[in-house]
This record gives sequence, C-alpha cells and structure tokens, in this order.
Amino acid sequence: MARLPGGGLAKGLAVTLRTMARPSITRQYPEVQPDLPPRSRGVIALLEENCTVCMLCARECPDWCIYIDSHKETLPAEGRGRPRSRNVLDRFAIDFSLCMYCGICIEVCPFDALFWSPEFEYAEYDIAELTHEKERLREWMWTVPPPPAHDPGAEPPKEVTAAARAAERGRP
Repeated sequence: MARLPGGGLAKGLAVTLRTMARPSITRQYPEVQPDLPPRSRGVIALLEENCTVCMLCARECPDWCIYIDSHKETLPAEGRGRPRSRNVLDRFAIDFSLCMYCGICIEVCPFDALFWSPEFEYAEYDIAELTHEKERLREWMWTVPPPPAHDPGAEPPKEVTAAARAAERGRP
C-alpha cells in the first residue's frame, strides 16, 4: 500500500488539535502544594536521641557530605562498678550541596537515627548555606511520615512468635 505524501504531518496536526482542545492541568506551585507520593524522598532528618555517634553514616557516605563531631563523657558507676564512658554528639551536619540522596546513610544507621523526610523546600541563595546542622535536621524529623502498616495477612515477626512461645513455656 502506498503512503500518501504528508500523512505524517496530518497525524502530527491531529495530535496537536486533540491536545489543544483539552483543558490545561497547570498548578500554581507556591500557592498550591504538589501531591507527593507516599514515602517520597526529600531531605534527611535526624533524631538526636537515637544517635550514638558510631560514625557509620559518615564512613559509608560516598560523597563524604556528613560531618560529625563528638566528645567522650564519663558516667559515674552505680555501686562498685567501673565508670562508663559514652560519646556525646556535638555536631551533626549534612552538606546537601554534595549529597546525592542515595540513602546509604539511612540504611546503615543501626539505631534508626536518620530518616527520609518529604520536605523539599530547603533551597538557599548561597551554596554555602546548604550545610544544615543538627537543629535544622531535627526540625525535619517531625515531618517524617509513619511507616506503612503491616500486611494484615502476613505472618507475625519471628521475635513476636518466639516471645509468645517463651511466655507459654514459662507458665505453669
């Protein structure tokens, strides 16, 4: 079958006319906030109470954009035990101008101190101001959504079933 000359042009014009007839779906961004998908990645939030200054997040970061400073504090011993020392977090900063949002720091944190926050409006006029300290990271912690609910048909976690069996064996 022979093709008509200008057939591709006619198809293109038909698509253009169909699109022109539809109403536009433009959202005025600053006034109308976008609907973000659940669990979307925005910035990294910090829960200071859970941070033990283990430095895993800073060591595993491929961009080296996490800065952590700490000092040791000696806790007095109760009774006749020896005094214990622990690390106290002095500075926790993330340079978002270097961060590539890979999430490795969140995955390697053994104490759940780092979380993804859906906040995305943290632009600055100066690139040097994109290094956010622990106070700012703490503010974003309250925007972190709760984890998704477990599947109702799923089996309970192994820890829960083991604890229930142990409790049953302990009963007379």
